[in-house]
Amino acid sequence: MPWKQAVDPFGNVGLSASVAALPILFLFWALAWKRMKGHWAALGATLLALLVAVIVYGMPARVALLSALYGAMFGIFPVCWIIITALFIYNLSVKTGQFEVIKNSLASITDDRRMQALLIAFSFGAFLEGAGGFGTPVAITAAMLAGVGFDPLYAAGVCLIANTAPVAFGSIGIPIVVAGKVSGLPDLAISQMVGRTLPFLSVLIPFYITILMSGWEKGLQVWPACLVCGGSFALVQFTVSNFMGPLLPDILASTTSILCVVLFLKVWRPEQSWHFPAEEKSLGRAELKYSAGQVFRAWAPFVILSIFVAAWGIPAISAALNKLFPVKFPIPGLNGMVVKGATPLAAVLNLNLLSAAGTAILFAGIFSVPVTGASMQGAIQVAAQTLDKLKWAILTIALILGFAFVFNFSGMVVSLGAAFAATGPLFPFFAPFLGWLGVFTTGSDTSSNAFFAKMHVVTARKIGIDPVVLVAANSSGGVCGKMISPQSVAVATSATGMIGHDGDILRFSLKHSILLTAIVGVLVTLQAYVFKWMIPAYPETEVVAKAVAKAAQAIGMSYLAGVFALALAITVISIRAGKKSQPGEA
Repeated sequence: MPWKQAVDPFGNVGLSASVAALPILFLFWALAWKRMKGHWAALGATLLALLVAVIVYGMPARVALLSALYGAMFGIFPVCWIIITALFIYNLSVKTGQFEVIKNSLASITDDRRMQALLIAFSFGAFLEGAGGFGTPVAITAAMLAGVGFDPLYAAGVCLIANTAPVAFGSIGIPIVVAGKVSGLPDLAISQMVGRTLPFLSVLIPFYITILMSGWEKGLQVWPACLVCGGSFALVQFTVSNFMGPLLPDILASTTSILCVVLFLKVWRPEQSWHFPAEEKSLGRAELKYSAGQVFRAWAPFVILSIFVAAWGIPAISAALNKLFPVKFPIPGLNGMVVKGATPLAAVLNLNLLSAAGTAILFAGIFSVPVTGASMQGAIQVAAQTLDKLKWAILTIALILGFAFVFNFSGMVVSLGAAFAATGPLFPFFAPFLGWLGVFTTGSDTSSNAFFAKMHVVTARKIGIDPVVLVAANSSGGVCGKMISPQSVAVATSATGMIGHDGDILRFSLKHSILLTAIVGVLVTLQAYVFKWMIPAYPETEVVAKAVAKAAQAIGMSYLAGVFALALAITVISIRAGKKSQPGEA
């Protein structure tokens, strides 16, 4: 017999929300205060969530346990699948010595750690977020920064903070598309509203991370580069989100930002190169020790990775791949057994192996084996070593997703949302914090929008403001929760070799996450009550949105047809170009 969620078990919104918050507060306490290892903290939070769900919310114990199991399976696939395949490519590059070439090529552009953070954590990370999302950007960029010599804590923390502004348009705009579907508002209208909020963060983040790394004085010394990096990204993000829709803002903005920063560093450099205090004093920009062909070969695995991830992120391609290998497992005893409002919640495990982002990365990894010069035996050894190093991270992520699914299926997340909505006219300020909470608990801006978008529409109409403002606020605030989501933190610890130090990374990021969300809250409040001219006019935007979607589908299918050929061509060219000298062999 189906069980209906009890959103307010105590008949008092504040009290119900306070009890619902206990598992989250425990997670913060365990990680940030007690500094427990991630898997123990996640296990404790999951058990506490189960107790609250069963005892307080009246959720049947069997249904609660099945929701935790469902979340754990989702954590293993597709989330861990992405991390394993992404770190395989990175570890293969390190094992074969190709990453030494990458380090030297970066140092020849700039040996300044601040500039490297802008290029890798912000710009390249935004590209990976826009193309794939779901942990890919942090997994790759944090590993790269640690590999080029960053302090591991800063490598993880900087990449988590940098992975904010692009998140709302991540995975080819999926969070915005889901928000539109759930809320009933046009996708383009939400895209426009988000695109009139996040560019402020996009300009701010490069300054933020350089100051965070080096202090106010040293951080502001490189303000021209920060302005070029964030300004170029923000300008393209605003333009594309407002005139083309939610599919391509990250891809085009990040590509523009990378090109602008690289070209700018050809004509400008910091007066003094900055490194972490524990590092040796820098002698300036390094001399490039390798030929252009060798550099191209070293970077080729990440170029191929970008091509595959971008292709897999296009909705038309994803749909086509799902048709080729559709595998779905309804969870017996859970699927349709929990009713939210009047709607039974689906619990179907999609083993969409072909369309999963991790599979795109796996294909890139296969092409990377000959590119790096590794033998098949060496590649298998690297894969086994990668799995061995990630075993505790995989357990942590599985437990965290189990916690998140219990939290969502039980109705606890809705209780917290109702408490935020009860703030009335102050809700525009708190709306981003609701999105922040949703992303913290689920690790996904898409999931946060799915849970809260309709609530924002209802609340907006009650307090007399345009619903698109609050729906967009949920997504814009949610991006700031990404950096402290236990799922994201577990990815960062895996990528930087800091497994077991989840609490250190959470403590590093927490205050920045709250501050940036508050900034978004102020912007949304001003948009709701003062700068109403910033709110887009709709529904005429729907006509433009349909035309853009149709064009994107046509481009997507032709892109899929050539992606393997392009990857093969890059493989052959890179091998030939780098034949003069191979750094090593796995």
